[in-house]
Amino acid sequence: MAAKKLLALLLVFAFLPACCIADDITMGRLISDLVLAYENPDPADIALLDAEVKAIGDEIAFAVAEHWKKVYLDPDYRLLYSGKDSAELLAVPDPSHHAFAVLGYQLKDGEMTAELIGRCDAAAEAARAFPEAILVCTGGATGANNPDRHTEAGLMKEYLVSCGIDASRIFTDEKAMTTAENALNTFRILQEQGIRTMTVITSGYHQKWGQVLYNAVGAQWRQREGYAVEIIGNYCFDTAPSAAVYLRDDRIAAAQLAQILKLPAEQSAELQMRINGQLPPNPGTAEGSEENAGGKQQ
Repeated sequence: MAAKKLLALLLVFAFLPACCIADDITMGRLISDLVLAYENPDPADIALLDAEVKAIGDEIAFAVAEHWKKVYLDPDYRLLYSGKDSAELLAVPDPSHHAFAVLGYQLKDGEMTAELIGRCDAAAEAARAFPEAILVCTGGATGANNPDRHTEAGLMKEYLVSCGIDASRIFTDEKAMTTAENALNTFRILQEQGIRTMTVITSGYHQKWGQVLYNAVGAQWRQREGYAVEIIGNYCFDTAPSAAVYLRDDRIAAAQLAQILKLPAEQSAELQMRINGQLPPNPGTAEGSEENAGGKQQ
């Protein structure tokens, strides 16, 4: 009997007209429901999310929801790890039009930490496997004790060159201070280099969060400028999160999605209130997230 009720519910949501879901479905509401579907999964979630996307009727909403479902809600989605999984498993279809986006990590005393070196080692492994692909290193001058204003991207490039990667293959964004800015600043380079597909390289706990943001920026570029880049893979450095707040990466991703999409204040408030009403305090807010508060960059 329970199975029949669930099937009936799914069929109702699948064929329910967008106008019958709600008259006031917003992007903020959709993003909060994506978070809730991940943290409190329910068999009816996908149908509800699809109905909300239909009600919004926007291609960016569709792109955001579909990629979130892929990386956060699909239990079969697999992360690949440097040192455990061969970079050749990335199966890049056309390396000459592919980029590895290598995300930075906050510097310590103006130098790279072991975690950032680990991300670069993963990038070097991928670069050797696909010698026609380019790398885009992104990250600005971070860290409290950094008098010479070294940038993550600049040091990453130097390290990759020392690993034998040709400097002409490595492009840098030396301004990004957050994961959202990593994504926002990368796409101009991708467009200039004629990139069609990309792989995100970062720490494992940061991968899904980073992908969600890159996908959203990509949807904006596709809508605004007709330029499309497909995220076809991931490659990760295996390490534990540096702070407990990053165990709730989905919430930080949601908060930064709101920033990237420039949601109106009332929608951002709706997003936070709906999450906070059903879950513990949200570390994706400015009060809870080191990254959003100008602290540690992932």
